[in-house]
Amino acid sequence: MAMTFDPFSELDRLASGLLQSRPGPKLMPVDLYRDADRYVLNADLPGIDPGSVDIDVDGQLLTIRAQRTAGSTPGVKWLAQERPGGSYLRQFSIGEGVDTAGISATYDNGVLSVVIPLSERAKPRKIEVQAAASASGQRTLAS
Repeated sequence: MAMTFDPFSELDRLASGLLQSRPGPKLMPVDLYRDADRYVLNADLPGIDPGSVDIDVDGQLLTIRAQRTAGSTPGVKWLAQERPGGSYLRQFSIGEGVDTAGISATYDNGVLSVVIPLSERAKPRKIEVQAAASASGQRTLAS
């Protein structure tokens, strides 16, 4: 039976293990997009207790913190424990055109969704162009 060995997948696995075991906040992958007059941020936080999620806005800095406790059952011999516990942290600069009072968040199926509405002054708007009044006394040239 022929076996294949992919050194790159082994390096990826090793690097991932080293990065996940480092002290400090863990990786929180996010998707961020604009939908009409709001921004939507989706963050993957599987296994997080929604009560541990903390979202703060300080000026133009949005901070998301979460805590995941590692499974610890007395008398259990772990065969594999790849889901790391610890703290998660991400910070975003949100700019001045955001309605910070209207920010909302939900947590569903391991995904934290934060909706960040634009302020009224930052929303796109049409500006009507008005014709200037024609000056009286203008002469037209005739041939």
